[in-house]
Amino acid sequence: MRTIGVIGGSGLYDLDGLTSVQEHRVSTTFGEPSDAVISGMLGDAKLLFLPRHGRGHRIPPHRINYRANILALKKLGAEQIVSVSAVGSMKDNIHPGDVVLPDQFFDRTRNRPSTFFDDDGVAAHVALADPIDAALQDALYRAAVAADVRTHRNGTYICIDGPQFSTRAESNIYRRWGIDVIGMTNLPEARLAREAELPYATVALVTDYDCWHTEHDAVTVEQVVATLTKNVETARSIIRNVAALVPDPAESPATNALEHAIMTRPDLITEAARERLDVLIGKYLDK
Repeated sequence: MRTIGVIGGSGLYDLDGLTSVQEHRVSTTFGEPSDAVISGMLGDAKLLFLPRHGRGHRIPPHRINYRANILALKKLGAEQIVSVSAVGSMKDNIHPGDVVLPDQFFDRTRNRPSTFFDDDGVAAHVALADPIDAALQDALYRAAVAADVRTHRNGTYICIDGPQFSTRAESNIYRRWGIDVIGMTNLPEARLAREAELPYATVALVTDYDCWHTEHDAVTVEQVVATLTKNVETARSIIRNVAALVPDPAESPATNALEHAIMTRPDLITEAARERLDVLIGKYLDK
């Protein structure tokens, strides 16, 4: 049985079709996640669903406790993570309502914790050249095709702090850089998922053209919400389809990302640090 962590983005606050549903209130050594995690069976797969912004969309992107979210899913047994996210399109051929499965990220955030190895006296450096798990992305592509939605495979997602949308100058510069979609949440998740040794892939649901497109109005909340309503069922269809397609996580390079990444001598790691980071590094310190 595969166990899939699903992080729901704007508009996706619950999943339907689950059986044996349970609600889990999880505390982590990095604080509280955005909401309770809902577990349930979808066919032969177990899903762990966490709404990124909390039910009712209470938490803005720059205030999300990304570390607690990833760690909560890890503690509950997630083997890989599918992240659903609303994004703006930076290209003419990527339309509102389309799905993009990016394979790269570009970071424009400034004020977000994006590592578990921060102030505990433990240094670790994981590889992140390819932040998206290729096999999981492939499964999502097949799931999206089966859902009969226009899907773009690969591309670069630029992550900004928000909560404001871009200025027109920023939007145009990002286009010159070759960016495909813009969002506010997925790169901290991708970094942390790699440190947690969880294969990670994004389902980016396009809601707008940001503010660069001269033939379309600049993005507004009303426009985003209207398209989100249509996109939510698309996301649910993809997740229903991918439950039967997820790859064996043991074959992903992410699953042993920390094996040679911890630089600190084990005898210098304090008991407090060991306890705080146990879910992540305990298996390596006990060797």
